[in-house]
Amino acid sequence: MVRRAGGREARKALRAAPLAEENKPVRPGQSGGRFMPLTEADLKRVHEAMLDLLENVGFTRQLPSCVEMVTKAGGKLTAEGRLLFPRELIEWTMETCARDITLYGQSPEHDMHLSGNKIHFGTAGAAVHVVDEWKHHDQYTGRKAGVYRESTLQDLYDAARLVDHHEHIHFFQRCMVARDIEQPAAMDLNTTYASVSGTTKHCGVSYVEPQHAEEGLKLLHEIAGGEDKWRARPFASVSCCFVVPPLRFAEDACRVMEVCIRGGMPVLLLAAGQAGATSPASLAGAVVQECAESLAALAYANLIVPGHPCIYGPWPFVSDLRTGAMSGGSGEQAILMAACGQVGRYLNLPTGIAAGMADSKIPDAQSGFEKGYTLALAGHSGANLVYETVGMQASLLGFSFEGATIDNDMLGAINRSVRGVEVDTENLALEAIEDVCINGPEHFLGHQATLSRMESDYVYPDVGNRLTPAEWKELGSKTVNDVAREKTKEILATHFPTHISDELDARIREKFDIRLPREQMKARFEPE
Repeated sequence: MVRRAGGREARKALRAAPLAEENKPVRPGQSGGRFMPLTEADLKRVHEAMLDLLENVGFTRQLPSCVEMVTKAGGKLTAEGRLLFPRELIEWTMETCARDITLYGQSPEHDMHLSGNKIHFGTAGAAVHVVDEWKHHDQYTGRKAGVYRESTLQDLYDAARLVDHHEHIHFFQRCMVARDIEQPAAMDLNTTYASVSGTTKHCGVSYVEPQHAEEGLKLLHEIAGGEDKWRARPFASVSCCFVVPPLRFAEDACRVMEVCIRGGMPVLLLAAGQAGATSPASLAGAVVQECAESLAALAYANLIVPGHPCIYGPWPFVSDLRTGAMSGGSGEQAILMAACGQVGRYLNLPTGIAAGMADSKIPDAQSGFEKGYTLALAGHSGANLVYETVGMQASLLGFSFEGATIDNDMLGAINRSVRGVEVDTENLALEAIEDVCINGPEHFLGHQATLSRMESDYVYPDVGNRLTPAEWKELGSKTVNDVAREKTKEILATHFPTHISDELDARIREKFDIRLPREQMKARFEPE
């Protein structure tokens, strides 16, 4: 019985053959939930504290429409103007809300099914700078200098194209602000268009005012081929910062939320207090406050449209208590978000958290270790969506293109760790061990059992280096940043999604104020 084949050449041939999606070593929607920073008793205490906060403290600055809906459903408005959410209303919400939802891509292969512990990684953020490493050098050391420049609409479109190409980044949400557009309405509209034209993956969008959301919905209807087709497969969700912590509604954001929910757009209910500043400095207190705020928003959303697709989004951020500055790459940030992911699983809600927000200003060793532990804990927490995962530097102030390419490698490895170890008769490999030991050659190199698993069980980096020191030196001693820079330039010079045709684009430009020139939606980078 022959179980070995051809060594190196056989392995190369096997790797060259494309794998079916179901045979890939990692894929979107693998089940996490193995990391549990909170015990069962902890979860019960946190949940009880959340309910107590909503029932006895409640919110201020609520819209009249919110007051009307909540009080009709059993809520109370106190003499001091605080809107209380009693337990019975929260219980109704938990019975009514959508549990298993799908966030659609413009292309069906990118649909994300948010149920159980299924995990997906994507972008987000509002960076105002690009870390422009590939165009600038230090004239004395020869090293790339950490040059920050203002981000543009073109940068946003290019980031969407990069995400569209990278396998381990599953969705795209605006990761930087188009600083070259001053008018808020034009910025919101063009951010939507740059995002959905740059990728067929699901996109997250945001709007400052309800009128901007209405215009954005009209644009999305046009791209979808009509409102009915949009409502059948909404390929964009709205990120809604509905709250100004602690426990104050953000009126304009709530107006946007009402428009988007009635317009059939899934909504991320995002509560982003900063521990020690706008939420308690104690980690448990920060978890309670942000989880409670998001739970109140879930009740509000379901009163607008019962069963509307919502993403439970407690995002407690961390302050460096010495300075008050945000610390997105801290160990405290990692454990906070993971705890919120676990609370979301405890409540059995589609849950989104954030991780990968390095404090380091460039993609360096500090960036790597900060992203590594924050994303690993988030990925294993059981949350369904992890935002901010690639390219984010300086605690969300900067976006790095080459950093995003490096981070794609990291996400592949983290996804492999989420997949875990399958234990069954075939995977225990007793037959292979017996064959190698008895029939020789007393190693597994070239064995059919090894060859058959090279692609289905193992993830290989695109830019990470596994060469010997001699091979690495012979090929120029390139750092991961050097390789990522070359890879990123190659992608941006060659990868141009065509799902929006020239004809559709022309019709859109007749109806909407699109600022991204069509000719600039094509090659602008030359690969090295």
